[in-house]
Amino acid sequence: MKTKKFLIKPLLMLFAVAAISCSEDMLDVNENPNNPSTSTPSLTLPVAQDDFVALNARSMTYLGQFMVYNWAVPSNWSANGDLIRYNITSNFFTNIFETSYVSIFKNLTYVENFTDPSGAVSYDAYDVIAQTLKGFQYQYLVDLYGDVPYTEANLRGENPTPAYDDSELIYKSVIDSLTNAANNALNLPENAEDPGNQDIIYGGDMTGWAQFANSVKLRMLVRMSNTGQDSYIQEQIASIMANGAGFITDNVVANPGYSDNAGQQNPFYGYVGVGPNGAALDRQDFTVATDYAIETLTDFNDPRLESLYSDAVNHGYIGAEQSTQLPGTGFTSDDLSHVGPGLLKSSDQDQPIMLLSEALFLQAEATFRGYLPGGEAAAKELYEQAIAASFEFLGAQEENVDGDLVDADPEEYYTQLIENVSWDASPNKIEAIITQKWIALNGTSSIESWVEWIRTGFPNTLPIPAESGGVRPVSLLYPVSEIARNSDNVPAQTPSDAFTNAPFWR
Repeated sequence: MKTKKFLIKPLLMLFAVAAISCSEDMLDVNENPNNPSTSTPSLTLPVAQDDFVALNARSMTYLGQFMVYNWAVPSNWSANGDLIRYNITSNFFTNIFETSYVSIFKNLTYVENFTDPSGAVSYDAYDVIAQTLKGFQYQYLVDLYGDVPYTEANLRGENPTPAYDDSELIYKSVIDSLTNAANNALNLPENAEDPGNQDIIYGGDMTGWAQFANSVKLRMLVRMSNTGQDSYIQEQIASIMANGAGFITDNVVANPGYSDNAGQQNPFYGYVGVGPNGAALDRQDFTVATDYAIETLTDFNDPRLESLYSDAVNHGYIGAEQSTQLPGTGFTSDDLSHVGPGLLKSSDQDQPIMLLSEALFLQAEATFRGYLPGGEAAAKELYEQAIAASFEFLGAQEENVDGDLVDADPEEYYTQLIENVSWDASPNKIEAIITQKWIALNGTSSIESWVEWIRTGFPNTLPIPAESGGVRPVSLLYPVSEIARNSDNVPAQTPSDAFTNAPFWR
């Protein structure tokens, strides 16, 4: 099921442009989204979706890229010191928590709760979308913070200081919500309003939303594979199979009508790529490849190298260690590779939310663990399909015998007898899956790669920056703004908790 391309109605573009032009932690553009006379689900949904997409494309991807050692900083820039030193404080990437509640959940909760007093119109389709996106984002909040507000969250004036809920209970409640979303998406009442083009992700395709809900649910269940709850996981996966929608069959992407105009660019492209009308961006200049990523891709003979990273200005595919003390010669932004053309295609490119490759890797692991049928043969096939999907998304190319660039053949890649490339040559199948997922999600869903490292420890050769304390973080700390306004409920923390307070599923 391919995500739909569509034209944007003028009203949607107005809201989308307004949302994009705001920073990620701004409030939504509706003056009072709880008042049906000033807003409706069709107006609020694209704003919520746009904020959700922007947060994941920018801050969450950038953080993930550094935590799994994909990006570094050149010697001619003083930037990202806290990322390199693992200086995790209550002021570190606070917008992940804040934007989720202040903007995304607030607007999605409004969409979810909206009803037509006359009963003439059902907004169940909007409810499905809201539940799915809330489930996606709540999973990451639990993964990154542990206990968070859930049952008392987003009540606005009724309870501005919500209690914190147990992280495992939130997980299971979200799983139930995703189950309902998938089932309801396939069984809408006849009077359900079609979100149509106001849905900037699936264009109102409810089968697509059912598949997306199923895929996010599978991710959560696989995350719980080390908790000794296999019977629960298998029961929940059986409910996925029962609804008949299956999992996503194409990349899940958003596009409200991105363009090269100021404030309308794809959020990732305009963050680490090129500004409007070709304007240079500082972040693009101070974001470079790591030596580890380049060396790993080179050792794997991986043609995706030249999609994930660019040829350096001074030529070559070269990375640096994560350090604020690099030598001044040989490690400048001109000497090192930057974000590559497979990730920075154009200012109007679709913004990935969940790649098909990720969903296939999840199915491969679930099959290998026995949660899905087919045994190891089926797991191998899914693993290879995931690699092929990554090649396609990145547009991986290689030179043929005539020296011409042609599409790289994923089969030639994954049949190399190299550990963590070839399924057959990999004694630890989980390590192979997670290592290849780390490559596939580079620059798109790398927050997922960090969380998967926390769960599995793979790739187990990821370096630790020398200027850090020698331990990679396993969580974030609650933001100072939340501590100030909800001090009676925020769990007590110390700086060391970022390195010791792992998620419940680890």
